[in-house]
Amino acid sequence: MKIITLKQLAIGFVGGLIPLATYLTINYFTDNSKLSERVLDGNKQFNARFASMQGTPVDFIQASENTINSVVHVTTKVVQTSFQRDIFQEFFYGPGAGGREFKQYGSGSGSGVIVSSEGYIVTNNHVIEDASEIEVTLNDNSKYSAKVVGTDPATDIAILKIEGSGFLPIPLGNSDDLKIGEWVLAVGNPFNLTSTVTAGIVSAKARNINLLADRSKQDVIPIESFIQTDAAVNPGNSGGALVNTKGELVGINTAIASETGSYSGYSFAVPVNLVEKVMRDLIDYGIVQRGYLGVQINDITQEIKTKNNLPNTKGVYVAKVIEDGSADKAGIKDGDVILKIGTKEVNSVASLQEEIGKRRPGDKVSVTVRTKKGEEEIKELILRNKEGETKLISKEEVNKNVALGATFVELTEKEKKELNITYGVKVKSIQPGKLKSIGLTEGMVISKVNNEPIESVEQLTSKLNGGNRGILLEIVTESGQRDYKGFGL
Repeated sequence: MKIITLKQLAIGFVGGLIPLATYLTINYFTDNSKLSERVLDGNKQFNARFASMQGTPVDFIQASENTINSVVHVTTKVVQTSFQRDIFQEFFYGPGAGGREFKQYGSGSGSGVIVSSEGYIVTNNHVIEDASEIEVTLNDNSKYSAKVVGTDPATDIAILKIEGSGFLPIPLGNSDDLKIGEWVLAVGNPFNLTSTVTAGIVSAKARNINLLADRSKQDVIPIESFIQTDAAVNPGNSGGALVNTKGELVGINTAIASETGSYSGYSFAVPVNLVEKVMRDLIDYGIVQRGYLGVQINDITQEIKTKNNLPNTKGVYVAKVIEDGSADKAGIKDGDVILKIGTKEVNSVASLQEEIGKRRPGDKVSVTVRTKKGEEEIKELILRNKEGETKLISKEEVNKNVALGATFVELTEKEKKELNITYGVKVKSIQPGKLKSIGLTEGMVISKVNNEPIESVEQLTSKLNGGNRGILLEIVTESGQRDYKGFGL
C-alpha cells in the first residue's frame, strides 16, 4: 500500500491551484475587459429567476411582471437660448458687452428601458434630442436626474445614466430568433400613463419606412430594419420595451404608422441585436464604432431583375462600389448581387444594413455574391469606418474632439479663406447638450471663447470641458456672419 505524505499532498494542492488561478484570471480579464461587459447584467439576473419558472406555462402575466419594473418614464425640459447683441455697448466695451439672453421653454416625454443594475438606460434619440434636462421616473415613482452617455441618430438610439445601484435590468433576447406571428408585448408610458402593457404579434421584420431618413441630418446614414408589430403603441411609448413572452427585450419601440398621431394598426421597433451593439459602443467608447461595406445598393425589383437579366429577385443589387472601400478591396463589382452576410441571407437593403450595423471597423466578414456571370463567390472583406480606417477610436481620442455634446474638427485653409478668418474650429456634429440648446448647429465655427481666439480643437474642448463659469462664444455661421452665444457651465 502506497503512503502519500503531507508534503506530496501540499505539492498536489498547489499544483491544482495554478491552473485554477490561471483560468479565473483569464476569465476575469476576458469578461471585464469592457465596461459594457460588466454593467449590462440583465441576463445574469434573469437566468436565475427564469430557472425557477421552468415547467410552468409562460404567459403574458409572467412577461409583464418581468418587464414593468425595468421600463421607466423619461421626461425632458427643452430650453432654447438666443442672444441679442447690444451694438451700442459693444462699441465701447467690446464684443458681447451688454447683450441679453432670451430663453424659450418646452417639454417632452417618452419611455426608457433599464439595461444595467448600475443605472444605464436605453431610449430613443428623438425622446431626449434638444433636452437641457432629463428626468427618469421608475415604476415605484422614484425620480432621478439623468445624463446622456451617448446618442446614435442613425438608429435613433440613446443611452442615459442615472446615479445609484440595485436597479432591475431587463434581460436581452435575440431578435434574430423572432418569428412572424410570434406574440410580443409593448411596455411603455403612452399619454403619460405609466407601466402600460399591450400585446400583439410580429407582423414583419426588416421593415424600412424612411422614418430616420426624414429625421436625420445629411451626413447621417440611417439604418432602418424595424420589427413591425400590431401591439398598440402611442405617443409616449417611444423608447419603451418590446418583449417576448419570457419578458426578454427584443426591440425598442420607435414609431407608429398613423395619420392621426395615435395608434392605428402598426408599430415599429429597433431590433435588440442592433440596439445591443450600439449601446455597448456608446458605453465603452462614447460613440458608435460603425463599419461600412462601401457600396450603393438597391432592393431587387422586377425592373432591376429584367434590366440586368438576373435569375430571380433574391439578394441585394450592388449599383456602385465605392473606390478603395471595403467591398472594392475585396473584389466586389458593380452589378454583383449580395446574397449573404456571413451565413445569413439578405433579401433587402434593410436586412443587409442591419447585419453590417451589428459589426465594427476591423471585423472580418464573409460576403456571398453572385457575379454578373451568374457565379456564386464568397468574398472575405474587412470593414472600414467613414475615414477608411479599420481601427477603433478610443474614448481618449473622442474626448479630445468632443465637448458639451458637440464634435469639432479643424478648419481647412480653404474654409478659413472663404470665411475671411485666420482661426476657429468647426462643429462637425452635434448631439443633445448645452451647445445644441443655445442654437449651435453643424457647420458653425467657434472662433473665440471669452474673446480669446481659438486655434485648435483641443484648445476649445479643454476650455468647454474644464470650466465652471460663464462662457461667451463668438460664432461664425456658414455664410460668414458673426454672432455671440452666452451660457453658464
